[in-house]
Amino acid sequence: MKGCKVILLPIEKISAWYCALTSVLMLVMMPRLADPVEMLLTRVEWLALTAAVIALSHYLTHSPRTKDLQCTIFNSQLSTFNAQLFIRVLAQMAWLPRWYPDTYEFNRTLPNLDYLFAAYEQSLFGCQPSIEFSQALPGALWSEAFNLGYFSYFPMIAALVITIFILESRKPSPLPHQTSAIRHQPSSFLSVSAIIQTAFYIYYLIYIFVPVTGPQFYFQAVGIDEILQGHFPALGTYFSSHTEMLPAPGWTDGLFNHLVAMAHEAGERPTAAFPSSHIGISTIVMMLAYRHAPRILPYMLPLWMLLCCATVYIQAHYVIDAIAGLLTAPLALYLSTLLSRKL
Repeated sequence: MKGCKVILLPIEKISAWYCALTSVLMLVMMPRLADPVEMLLTRVEWLALTAAVIALSHYLTHSPRTKDLQCTIFNSQLSTFNAQLFIRVLAQMAWLPRWYPDTYEFNRTLPNLDYLFAAYEQSLFGCQPSIEFSQALPGALWSEAFNLGYFSYFPMIAALVITIFILESRKPSPLPHQTSAIRHQPSSFLSVSAIIQTAFYIYYLIYIFVPVTGPQFYFQAVGIDEILQGHFPALGTYFSSHTEMLPAPGWTDGLFNHLVAMAHEAGERPTAAFPSSHIGISTIVMMLAYRHAPRILPYMLPLWMLLCCATVYIQAHYVIDAIAGLLTAPLALYLSTLLSRKL
């Protein structure tokens, strides 16, 4: 197997760039960071995971048991799909929940901006829609439907990526004598996974520099009575040491209400409200599904619609955040596609 080598997949390359970029930012902001050791550990663990998965993939592919097979180079034009390739992509996407709270470690050092967003929301609508919405539809049916939509965020992403993987893995493998153009056709699975991953990183970079927590944190800190009276005080770096949230609205005995609450307790932080990545990423997923797997689109469309409403209903976002999520999705898709192609 001498001469065989493993090349980073596009999703691994973009993750490496994000890790490097935020590491440099860590060095710049080091004196202001509350827990730089934990942030450094996150990067060391990511590096160890990536190296281990690549090494395992290379070993399984080029072990003595398969020495009679042609050497395979994993790259962005691979046309023969296998479990090792899928695991490498899955490892990077599964690490996203670890990168998410990392944005909080950066923006907790900056003055909070929720008072501006809440005040603009009030001037635009004459109320706080996130409060009015949940109070107008408190019933079990609406509550569970919206929480189902919100909970479907990552399952929708997984459904698209897995569907594309299955579709492409069923294609017949090209024969050795076939032309290079046929054997090296671009992979939708690799490109879609890289595009989604890149879009996440674009939103995460925005969250690092735009410290908006959303109603569930800001309203809890200020008090609902003050909010209803139109008082929106600036809190400075209050959220650097406070992570208390409002209790979940709607039917609190519902299954999906509990699941969303558990997810929030496990990994939610006062960060990442503007623009809504739930809406931005899910909209990108819908556009990619239309392009690459249109058969699953009718099943995902109702969940996407519920998710868009749920971001405001469960008080995770202001309506402004939701609108920004919709408006930024096409731009994020364009930039993500451009970057992934260069890789």
